[in-house]
Amino acid sequence: MKLIVLGAAAGGGFPQWNCACENCARARRGEPATRPRTQAGIAVSANGVDWVLFNASPDLRAQIAATPALHPRAGRRDSPIGAVALTGGDVDFIAGLLDLREGQSFGLYAGRRILDLLGANQIFRVLDADLVPRRTLDLDTQTSLKDGSGSDLGLTVEAFAVPGKVALYAEDQARADFGSAEGDTIGLKISAADGASFFYIPACAGVSDDLAWRLRGAPLVLFDGTLWRDDEMIALGLSAKTGARMGHVSVSGERGSIAAFADLGVARKVFVHVNNSNPMILDDSPERAVAERAGWIVAQDGMEFTL
Repeated sequence: MKLIVLGAAAGGGFPQWNCACENCARARRGEPATRPRTQAGIAVSANGVDWVLFNASPDLRAQIAATPALHPRAGRRDSPIGAVALTGGDVDFIAGLLDLREGQSFGLYAGRRILDLLGANQIFRVLDADLVPRRTLDLDTQTSLKDGSGSDLGLTVEAFAVPGKVALYAEDQARADFGSAEGDTIGLKISAADGASFFYIPACAGVSDDLAWRLRGAPLVLFDGTLWRDDEMIALGLSAKTGARMGHVSVSGERGSIAAFADLGVARKVFVHVNNSNPMILDDSPERAVAERAGWIVAQDGMEFTL
């Protein structure tokens, strides 16, 4: 099984178009330690020929162009992308679906809550249901991924609920939990027929006991690395929201992901969905050094893994 990181940054990418924080300013100056990143998503193949996209960021067109494995192979119209699976309904996970509207068949997978969000927005009708069947990822169930015509793609996913919240545009401001419910944010265990497997969890609000149990001893986990500290955006004057309010666990701290993973025995730990404000995104930052000493890799666009 082969995995390609199409994009490693959180919403807005790095540098973000309207952000003048020091990280983004350094990136615009072209400093070597500030490698640009597009918004988070990965591509996975069991056979090196047929590919499944996990999330479809607003940068998807550019990501496909930068990834030869995803280019058309033969004929006037063709794509090796057989399916797309979504882990949430946030804009940085679904907007790229609109780039896939050019009459191409593929299977579209998501949890019921996420499919309902897509169904409520008429713009996603540009994906012809006859060409792009929408299929539900039931929680705690093994689902074999198939392309638009029903041919097996050699990958099985198990979806499971992780702590999180409803997408920003779907929040109900009259409710204390903003209308969040189980299934608004999901993680995926992705497996191939030969037994190779890994976890993809690009958004998560905390490492619960159930999640820790699932991940213990995993060969590879790609995990939410949005913010280094909970008040990061506030301290930098970029937002009034904490990481917890946005549905993301911090990397650092007693309850952060580095501490939570310390005793789980995960062989390879990779931070994805890293925000432009997070000092860990810089190759030369003290925070990056802390993450790497704890055994973490901070993902960059184009990074590949083979299992």
